[in-house]
Amino acid sequence: MIVSLSGMGAATRPTGRAAIAGDVGLGVVFAATLAFQAVELASIWGGGYWRFGLAAGAAVCGIALARRRNRAVAAFSGQAVALAAVGTAWSLGLPAEPSPAMTLGLAVLVASAVRTLPARSAGAVGAAGAAVGIGGLAAALTSPSSGGVAGMYCAGWLAALAVGLWLRLLDARHRATVESTRRDVRMELARELHDVVAHHIAGIVLLAQAAPIAARRDPATADASFAEIEAVGTEALDATRRVVGLLRGGDDAEPFTPGPESLRDLVERFGGRGPSVRLRLPADGAGWAPEVTSTVYRVVQESLTNIARHAPHAGSVQVSVDRDGDAVTVEVADDAAPTRSGGHARRGGYGLVGMRERVEALGGRLHAGPRPGPGWSVRATLPLPVRSRR
Repeated sequence: MIVSLSGMGAATRPTGRAAIAGDVGLGVVFAATLAFQAVELASIWGGGYWRFGLAAGAAVCGIALARRRNRAVAAFSGQAVALAAVGTAWSLGLPAEPSPAMTLGLAVLVASAVRTLPARSAGAVGAAGAAVGIGGLAAALTSPSSGGVAGMYCAGWLAALAVGLWLRLLDARHRATVESTRRDVRMELARELHDVVAHHIAGIVLLAQAAPIAARRDPATADASFAEIEAVGTEALDATRRVVGLLRGGDDAEPFTPGPESLRDLVERFGGRGPSVRLRLPADGAGWAPEVTSTVYRVVQESLTNIARHAPHAGSVQVSVDRDGDAVTVEVADDAAPTRSGGHARRGGYGLVGMRERVEALGGRLHAGPRPGPGWSVRATLPLPVRSRR
């Protein structure tokens, strides 16, 4: 199945309008927190003590809102402001820092950095956040301020780390899923293109090689040879158009689910320009699932193509498709004699790889290799889906 991957490479992080809307909402939360903090400090401490906490918190919250430009710089800048605020508040006897608003801004910076930055940078941001917490706790122990503010920051820092790591894991899983899907689609396209192009081009090459020999023996057969080359070329063009239709994802793409009739046509075409082929089919093959019949067809097609390429001197080919209980077995065997070197012609390449991938994708097994006597055999066993076993 061909699927569209447009947009699948995008990360799961919000972009565009969603990102703007998120930042607007975050800005509202920051403003409300800063206002609440100022009111509470004014009522508890009195005077103008709230001004320093408001300015420092607003600075960190502003950096958090601008984090998308450079998350590493934003995170370290916010933490530097926080450390400076902790030291200043401790030395001047001001309310303890980091304040609630600053804690919220730092949590956003830490979570964003841990989620998106490389591992080393993310770890450095997390360590710097811990340093801010240690500084706040140390200041609270040596001043009349309550340690509750530092404890609140530490809780926020841990929550930010947890959220950032969780989102980082989700992003990694998303990327792995996208890459796996892309790889599967690339492999499927490679198999389809190989099956379409290699089979038909091999037929055209075989006919083109045989045509001059036949023409020298009987010039009257030249026209028939060219007509057959044209017919095979037309088939290749139609098959290529079908694959292109699948790639384009158009609704008018012609479906292709080979059945026993197509298998007979395939064997007849091969037998007309190569070794004679005997075909044996089971009586119930028409009722099998499409993925089974199409895989059987591709195994036979690729095996015949390999015979035309590597064993044109074979005398005969046997194509057998049998059902044994809940499985289908397809075997293509030829009687080609060993090569002059005493061994069989090597029949590998992407065709065999593609056959094996197709068969194993359905939970089946494939064996290809020399037969006990002369010749080569390709044998695939495919389990039938439950719906096809009845």
